[in-house]
Amino acid sequence: MNGFVSGFIVVIVIFLFALILLSSCIKIVPQAQALVVERLGAYLDTWSVGIHFKVPFVDRVAKRVNLKEQVADFPPQPVITKDNVTMRIDTVVFFQITDPKLFAYGVENPIMAIENLTATTLRNIIGDLELDQTLTSRETINAKMRASLDVATDPWGIKVNRVELKNIIPPAAIQDAMEKQMKAERERREAILKAEGEKKSTILVAEGKKESAILDAEAEKQAAILRAEAEKEKKIKEAEGQAEAILKVQKAQADGIRFIKDAGADNAVLQLKSLEAFAAAANGRATKIIIPSEIQGVAGLVKSLTEIASENKEDAR
Repeated sequence: MNGFVSGFIVVIVIFLFALILLSSCIKIVPQAQALVVERLGAYLDTWSVGIHFKVPFVDRVAKRVNLKEQVADFPPQPVITKDNVTMRIDTVVFFQITDPKLFAYGVENPIMAIENLTATTLRNIIGDLELDQTLTSRETINAKMRASLDVATDPWGIKVNRVELKNIIPPAAIQDAMEKQMKAERERREAILKAEGEKKSTILVAEGKKESAILDAEAEKQAAILRAEAEKEKKIKEAEGQAEAILKVQKAQADGIRFIKDAGADNAVLQLKSLEAFAAAANGRATKIIIPSEIQGVAGLVKSLTEIASENKEDAR
């Protein structure tokens, strides 16, 4: 009985060992990963996505490789510019493994290799630039570093997609000088903006005064035109009134003459009317009146008639 139990236990152990061994020989590779497999210490194959089987005790997974794009943030590196200014620059490298075999066997520590290569490349590029060029040429520096690193990392199965200068840290004295320069530049721009504002304000005030003067001149012109038209209308009305008065006088005289003529007045009466017209013309203001000879006879006749009338009055008394 004891032998049977011992045999059963041995079978179970063997079964479990075989199950574990079988499961270890089955490899499932997930997406964006690859496995570098060796057989007896030599490179055998690179397994991509899917299920794979390996020979136990003969094959082994040498390296598991991540095929996603990765980011390496390296600490600041001291560099010296062309004008002998020491500054610290930290970089960020975006890379992707394209050949797992080369990545596994190309270099011992790929990340450290990329870091050292980045530092040396950065020093070479910055050494050809002055401080101001370094601060204003980030895109140029990034492009040069990416091209240089991409070529250098090809034998390692790595592709460098992008390199960015994260921070450029100049010395404290340079930072103070730059801050003073920026402050002076801001003050200069402020003074320029203020002067331009005052200039525009002066121009607007002058234009306003000009417009006001033009409007005043137009108003004065309109007022003068209106006054002239009013004076013109006044003179026209006065002339029309005088003309109407003359017409009425002439009409009255014409009516009087027509009335005398219709009444059958003789020459003596007409001459008498003429005498009255002369008297009216004198109006008491003339000291001397010249009477035509035709009217003088009538005047004598009137005088004689007046004297006869006076004598008859006295006789009657």
